[in-house]
Amino acid sequence: MTTAKKTAAPTPPPAAVAADAHWAATRERLRNRARPIARLTICDDHAAKQGLAEAQFEQQRAQDTADRTPDDEAAQAALRAATNTLADAQGRVDAASIPLRFQALDRRTYKELLAAHPPTEDQAEDGYNFNLDALGPILIAASSLDGMTEEDAAEFLDGWAPAEAEALLNTAFGVQQEDRMDLGKG
Repeated sequence: MTTAKKTAAPTPPPAAVAADAHWAATRERLRNRARPIARLTICDDHAAKQGLAEAQFEQQRAQDTADRTPDDEAAQAALRAATNTLADAQGRVDAASIPLRFQALDRRTYKELLAAHPPTEDQAEDGYNFNLDALGPILIAASSLDGMTEEDAAEFLDGWAPAEAEALLNTAFGVQQEDRMDLGKG
């Protein structure tokens, strides 16, 4: 039994690759990609949030009814009314909300920040490869698209409820880990 020897596909010369219109367009798109952005929305108006949840439920219920009875004008009118109510409720939540935006740092900057803030002995024992307490406010400020300073971040992390402070930290760290790629078959 003979086994066919697999050979690597030949590599085209760089000039041919540079002249390839498909690769040139793909390369341009790759170079123009924006780093990921994450958004943390804070809304302290419980009544507005509850009103939005109720409006979403009613709109979905009206949508289901309208889908089951497309010729029923009353169902279609109820759907339009529920959709308007939902838009109004969303507007109230939007007006009461504070949106914060964070953008992933470039790889080099992120790695330099991690390296500049090594873990304490206890943190290293817990599996951390950086000092969360020192790096948190710095990373939040560095990735903030809204101009949040390190001082602001430290104040919020210390003064907010634990779950809210964690959400702030997780948003700034999470956007650094966001993966928008699909490694599926080509």
